[in-house]
Amino acid sequence: MIHLQHIERIFLVGDEEVHALSDVSMTAADGEYIAIMGPSGSGKSSLLNIIGLLDRPDSGSYELDGITVSEVDEQQQAEIRRHKIGFVFQFFHLVPRLTAFDNIALPLMLSGMKQEERQVRVTAALAAFGLSNRAGHRPDQLSGGQRQRVAIARATIMQPSVILADEPTGNLDRSSGIEVAEILEELNHQGITLIMVTHDPDLGRRARRQILMVDGRIEHDK
Repeated sequence: MIHLQHIERIFLVGDEEVHALSDVSMTAADGEYIAIMGPSGSGKSSLLNIIGLLDRPDSGSYELDGITVSEVDEQQQAEIRRHKIGFVFQFFHLVPRLTAFDNIALPLMLSGMKQEERQVRVTAALAAFGLSNRAGHRPDQLSGGQRQRVAIARATIMQPSVILADEPTGNLDRSSGIEVAEILEELNHQGITLIMVTHDPDLGRRARRQILMVDGRIEHDK
């Protein structure tokens, strides 16, 4: 369960305060599929960064699975993020020099998992995402759709309860975008909470719940 109350996020641009988020409150139940939409600069990515523990609010509270994460220290936040949250970005953020296998294995390596267990889990993930024959390829040897599948495999290899996707199809052609959307939706059907930022109205309509943001506030939630 995600529970945000009266979240404020303010940035200083020169001498001017910019309110990226203003009095934002929302909840997300386990297993929900939510699209966060709105024009550029409306606060969508700022909200996703708060939910993903990549940024801290200036005020307000954030509770994740019963833990008030807005009050814990950086190390505790990093531990919660590692085990509970997976990230999928528009530009993949894969490590260029690593193969698909090693990119997917990276979170497991950082968590200290033994090599034998990493091998089993990553091999299974490659098969599940149709990437077994691309295991030894670097990102520049993969198509955009394949790179995003590697990124999703990496995001889910720690078996998180929440996936946060920031414009996950924005850098893909239509066919690859639909394929990626279907992969994310299948993960949601398995019980993972999916929260997705998108400018694409067709993609947004696929979600069971749409949140529209305008000027740092939630305009409507339906």
